Amino acid sequence: MGKLYLIPSLISEINPLEVIPLGTKKVIENTKFYLAENAKSARAFLKKVVPYIQQSSIEVVQIDKHRTESDFFSFLDKCKVGENVGLLSEAGCPAVADPGSLLVMEAHRRNIEVVPLVGPSSLLLALMASGLNGQNYAFVGYLPVEKHERRRKIKELEARSLKDKTTFIFIETPYRNTKLVEECLQTLRPDTFLCVASDLTGPAQFIKTLRISDWAKENLVTLEKVPAIFLIGVQP
Repeated sequence: MGKLYLIPSLISEINPLEVIPLGTKKVIENTKFYLAENAKSARAFLKKVVPYIQQSSIEVVQIDKHRTESDFFSFLDKCKVGENVGLLSEAGCPAVADPGSLLVMEAHRRNIEVVPLVGPSSLLLALMASGLNGQNYAFVGYLPVEKHERRRKIKELEARSLKDKTTFIFIETPYRNTKLVEECLQTLRPDTFLCVASDLTGPAQFIKTLRISDWAKENLVTLEKVPAIFLIGVQP
């Protein structure tokens, strides 16, 4: 019986061997079939990790917006005949703020062993480095786009954080990053903590946690071009 391997990919432009451990690399060496968000970038990642393996020996099937994850259940049949299947995210860990959970659940239904592998996760790295409460946290994805609704949501998360000491983690499209920070500064209480973490594991990595009252002194122009993670909360 083959296995379904959940394979983290890079979250920055970096030598993969700096963040992909040997155990994960060995699995990639021996896996020839992949499901991925983007076939082109998946192949680029695989080529960086195992450049000595012929790309023609690897098959990558793209999970895109035109087909649901359930369309790919049939590919799990490969596990029944002893072939391993790798699930690759566009960045970071599969099925965590990314597609893949339905496929993983189907593997469980079919009694196929699911093996999560070690690699970079921007959400966990940001939480680790934030100094905020790591015992009680939640990822809430993207905040509303509409200004009034977004500010309402920010206030709601702050109130919940103050009540339960929950750290809330959220993301934004890079070109809206600076605007999101500005709205946090205008909406949150002066003593609430905001952490901004960008280009994690990359050469321009930036991680800083400050009270809202102290963020006005910071220059965040570079946030417009790089993926970033945002966290709000109180001290643990």
